[in-house]
Amino acid sequence: MKKEAKKAPPWESETFKGDSLHTDPYQISLNPLLFSLFLARKKKRMRSLSFFIRSISFTIMLLSFLAIQLNLCFSNTQFSLPDLRIDGHFTFTNNEFAAKDYGNQFQFLPFAVLHPESVSDISATVSHVWDLGVGSGLTVAARGHGHSIQGQAQAHRGIVVNMESLKKPKMEFEFGFDFGYVDVSGGELWINILKESLKFGFAPKSWTDYLHLTVGGTLSNAGISGQAFRHGPQISNVQQLEVVTGKGEVVTCSEEKNADLFNGVLGGLGQFGIITRARILLEPAAEMVKWIRVLYSDFSTFTRDQERLISAKKSFDYIEGLVIINRTGLLNNWRSSFNPKDDDEASQFKSEGKTLFCLELAKYFNPSDNAGEIYEEIESMLSELRYIPSTVFMTEVTYIEFLDRVHTAEIKLQAKGLWDVPHPWLNLLVPSSKIQRFGDEVFGKILADTSNGPVLVYPVNKSKWSNRSSAVIPDEDIFYLVAFLSQANPLSTKGKDSLQHLLSQNKKILDFCKEAHLGVKQYLPHFHTQDEWRAHFGQTWETFQRRKMAYDPLAILAPGHRIFQKGIFDL
Repeated sequence: MKKEAKKAPPWESETFKGDSLHTDPYQISLNPLLFSLFLARKKKRMRSLSFFIRSISFTIMLLSFLAIQLNLCFSNTQFSLPDLRIDGHFTFTNNEFAAKDYGNQFQFLPFAVLHPESVSDISATVSHVWDLGVGSGLTVAARGHGHSIQGQAQAHRGIVVNMESLKKPKMEFEFGFDFGYVDVSGGELWINILKESLKFGFAPKSWTDYLHLTVGGTLSNAGISGQAFRHGPQISNVQQLEVVTGKGEVVTCSEEKNADLFNGVLGGLGQFGIITRARILLEPAAEMVKWIRVLYSDFSTFTRDQERLISAKKSFDYIEGLVIINRTGLLNNWRSSFNPKDDDEASQFKSEGKTLFCLELAKYFNPSDNAGEIYEEIESMLSELRYIPSTVFMTEVTYIEFLDRVHTAEIKLQAKGLWDVPHPWLNLLVPSSKIQRFGDEVFGKILADTSNGPVLVYPVNKSKWSNRSSAVIPDEDIFYLVAFLSQANPLSTKGKDSLQHLLSQNKKILDFCKEAHLGVKQYLPHFHTQDEWRAHFGQTWETFQRRKMAYDPLAILAPGHRIFQKGIFDL
């Protein structure tokens, strides 16, 4: 006997499957059970729809409220800034210059620009932002000459401090028999310090290759050039600082007073305070320079000679290396106004499409010095080097012409419209023990056939760097600065001179360094995540983070580095 199939209850029938009722309404009305279920389902759907509509309405109201609050916050801040008692002034329009830098890759428009005339202007502004708390969202960035390359001196919808407006205090000099110092504003240009100090026969000990930069800008990084092997970077030649912290406090600091802040600010990327005054060490300056260039075809010989020179008791005053990727007319472009030691030998030199390595040397002297002795000393030092004999070129210039040589090139590039273009620079500090492997891969493969700007390679001595500053360097006695100072063609989108190609090239170099475990550190660093920053600082990360919490606990300062977000610390 067949069992009858058990009928499914009405609510499991096709009538009630899915999200809608699709049975004939007349038939439903004839069945009381179906009709009651129909009404229940209908009410449930209406309640869900009503809840959904109310949720959407609430969300729209909440977003509108937040937008109004945000606009009110910025509006109130805008109205409150002009009320601050300052000697300078704020601008809220025509601030496009503060949204640009030399890198020409990032452009973040600030909410306002402060043009300070006194340190108290900066202090009052930062104190005001500190008092507003996390809710304002405002940050503060100090901008010098705008030569940063990754938007480091920008503050999106924040306040940019135009440090070049800060002319106080004026330069004040103090001299001893063979030493001196000068107190200068953090917004002063190094070229102006050079010109003023030379009037007294003195000059700062350490430089950058480009002098049209502010004191506060270079001291927030390190400040390196061909003198660093002897005197260390610029941050090793500072005696005292005045700093405005992230709380708006004005603090004088040195190795003897407030040493933790002093060491933190030097090389600290602007994270702990804005440098408003610095005491720079000076030494007697020479008047003239013997400027020499020689060429190498072998990278290992090139680096070996450089390390020999920076370790010798008697050496040149300036030592830098330059990589020359072969171009048409290489020799003529390279030697510029330099005179060959031997015209016949120089005319026979053929580059043959090779990558060459140029060693730049300088010997400082005074016209009163014995010319014969100067020449013999130079010849003696050159005789120990293994460069290509036919490539000795020499010239004689004034001390200021030599130090300001990049500005001369700048003027020529500006005339051709080639200065204000994207500059995707990459600066690396490479341990000496890994420089050969680095050179084989980078100059032998990655950059084998093209270069879109100067490539510097020169060694420095770690002993000349303070291990207490915030600057991050490799853990070896000698390491190299390798600087890829490329410039992109803004009109090119796919060629080897395009921004995208150069950025891809930089990434290949960085990827190789990471995969090969070379222990390379970035100079003028740029990272996207805090984990990358943590890896960059390594064992010093905890010290860096502690200093941030101590001197800028709301993370107000230098937001362009993207190391900390405002309000990240739980106060």
